[in-house]
Amino acid sequence: MATAYHERRVLVEIPAPQPKIAGHMRRSYLDVLNSLVQSSPYTSRAQSSKTQRDRPRVGCLGGQRVAGCGGQGEDLRGPQISLCQQDLVQLISSLFLLEQEKKRALRCSDLKLLQVDLQLRKARVHRSIPYSRLGSNRDARCYRKAYPHLLAFKSACQEGGRLLLQSQQWEEALEHTLVAWRYTSELPQWDTASHNAVKEQCYGVLAANCATALQRAPPGADKAGELLRRLKAAQAHSPLIAPCVQELERILEDSAARLGHPALRDDQC
Repeated sequence: MATAYHERRVLVEIPAPQPKIAGHMRRSYLDVLNSLVQSSPYTSRAQSSKTQRDRPRVGCLGGQRVAGCGGQGEDLRGPQISLCQQDLVQLISSLFLLEQEKKRALRCSDLKLLQVDLQLRKARVHRSIPYSRLGSNRDARCYRKAYPHLLAFKSACQEGGRLLLQSQQWEEALEHTLVAWRYTSELPQWDTASHNAVKEQCYGVLAANCATALQRAPPGADKAGELLRRLKAAQAHSPLIAPCVQELERILEDSAARLGHPALRDDQC
């Protein structure tokens, strides 16, 4: 009979439990990746090159040691440029010309805005008049509908010219007068003569602005000829511009006398 041998079991010592991770959580996937990247040889090489770049470099400039790349002794001032008198005069003149160009652009934009405002007010006058009537649309009833817009147009003529004259923009004031004169001529002509008083008042205001601009800043001979032609065309709408035409003819005669040859009138051509 076979003898049964019973193996004696040996007690195995249980190892101590491992310390828990901070936060009582297992490491996430990102933590594992970060640990692998930090242990990578490429990361250590990049950190060493960054340390070398951040290290302040010391150079010699003019016999004086200067630290660079964020060092304490780095000179943050730019290079000092010395200009001679001629270069300084050219710089100042160029800045002055640039400032003049900016002012001229602003003046042109102001004149354009005033012209657009006049055109819109003229369009409102025409839109206020009913065109579906069986009778005339220039009678007293239509005039009462358009009267507030006529007053707004007259106010725009006054304010626009006043602003240009106060800012001493003489050429722009003349241009504004001629454009506003054309818009005024396109206003409705009413059946009753007294209803056209607002239109005549606009002509009077514009003629006064034109005369003031001609007296304050007489145009040159080259611009006076073109301006005289436009003023004579405006005289066909209203005779109130006649004093401005006479003043411009006198300016042309004076300029021709200074040059030594008589001015040619229209009847002598």
